Amino acid sequence: MTRDDLVGEEFTDRYTEAVEQMLDAKREHREPTRAPAEPTEAGRVVDLMVALQESVRKAQAARGEDSRDAGVHEMPESNPKKTTAA
Repeated sequence: MTRDDLVGEEFTDRYTEAVEQMLDAKREHREPTRAPAEPTEAGRVVDLMVALQESVRKAQAARGEDSRDAGVHEMPESNPKKTTAA
């Protein structure tokens, strides 16, 4: 794919246009025009721990579990390792 393939209304190379305008301004010994500041939307901050806890609660509810039922279970004893005779 070349730059010629990307010509059209749907694709514009704003970076190259801005660089050309800046170079023209420097050649003419004037201050380059500044682009208007685009309003930015405030980003949404997500608390990852709250999201994880909510996800766990939903998964438990889907399985029919109650988060209060969680507890510690004893592990079965494993066979003691055999030692070799010296």
